[in-house]
Amino acid sequence: MKRHIVLGAVVCSCALLSIQVVSAQFGGALRGLGKKAIDKASEPKPEPEAKPAEPETKPPAEAEATPSEPAAAKTASATDTPASGGKPNYKAYQNYDFVPGEKIIFEDDFVADRDGEFPAHWKLLKGQGVVNNVEGRTAFALTEGNYAEVMPRVTTPKYLAETFTVEFDFYPKAGGFEKGILFLQSGEKETHVVFGSEVTTEDFEEGSANQNARYPGGSDGFTDKWHHAALVFRGNQIKCYEDQYRVLVIPDAGGFKPESIKFGGIGDPGSPVIFTNVRVANGGGMTMIDKLAKEGRIVSHGILFDVNKSVVKPESMGTVQQIAAALKSDPSLKLEIGGHTDSDGDAAKNLALSEARANAVRTLLVEQGVGADRLTARGYGATKPLEANTTAEGKANNRRVEFVKQ
Repeated sequence: MKRHIVLGAVVCSCALLSIQVVSAQFGGALRGLGKKAIDKASEPKPEPEAKPAEPETKPPAEAEATPSEPAAAKTASATDTPASGGKPNYKAYQNYDFVPGEKIIFEDDFVADRDGEFPAHWKLLKGQGVVNNVEGRTAFALTEGNYAEVMPRVTTPKYLAETFTVEFDFYPKAGGFEKGILFLQSGEKETHVVFGSEVTTEDFEEGSANQNARYPGGSDGFTDKWHHAALVFRGNQIKCYEDQYRVLVIPDAGGFKPESIKFGGIGDPGSPVIFTNVRVANGGGMTMIDKLAKEGRIVSHGILFDVNKSVVKPESMGTVQQIAAALKSDPSLKLEIGGHTDSDGDAAKNLALSEARANAVRTLLVEQGVGADRLTARGYGATKPLEANTTAEGKANNRRVEFVKQ
């Protein structure tokens, strides 16, 4: 029995449509990749170990050797730092409560892949797909298939924990499928969540789990722009987010326990399914207050920054607000905010960047009403890794912000 989670418009927030397709809005450009690129996309690939690519939006990231700054995901109500030097629209995210899992198990922004090729860290199951530049962002375009289906290369077939999160950026192209599908798999069973101007769940055992809700920002103008999608699976409950909105909550998944994921949609050369910045993480069941009480620190991968900058992205507000709430609940609590990077790039620049990012988080918490005298910011660069910096997964987990009880 097939079950899927459809991600309307494109599996996971992306700007893939810039594939240098100004004329003919993708059609000509995608076809211009030629039969050679399509043939390569369908060739069988060797099965390397899961080594997800570095994400474009990274919690403390390396200071050098990063790709050129991509265009940030835009929505009508939540924009990145404007050219005038103003601040991101954090206010739009004041009610955003998404917090990613604590252990990153897969992450890919496709910047390590060559334009026009099939991405190295994915398996092609159905249809066709290539990596392209869309409006300044590197993304994965599913160009053919009904459904086109791809899956992350992860060495362990059953890699999802009892609690997990999935995030991605997607670009719903007007006139095309205008949505993306996130397939949740458990053995031979499959459900799906569709993200788009409407979020829909399908193929669950219990009828109550098959629900739908419209994007609160309105369907007008939803297409032809980047959106951020996120999903939380915890305790048989599913929460689905688009941009700053929690769009749909499924209180009972009918006992279905996902073990792995796929992405897909109805691909077309003129209107492909486009997504990027895919991140899958396990864990996250404990509250911030509980973690501070039991462990004395919080390791967060939920605070994201512009590449090579200390600008905190608005989608980080779910984590920031939970930290602020923990501080407000205990007036005696003081925290050190530590910025950490992986080992790529110059050590001195990494150290300076991590300190600037720690200070940016401190400033944002003060703006949330936390006393400045209760917060200390410090940058550690790559001096305190959680894992070896020899794999993409290890580097992703080393890029983080830590909050340590003082």
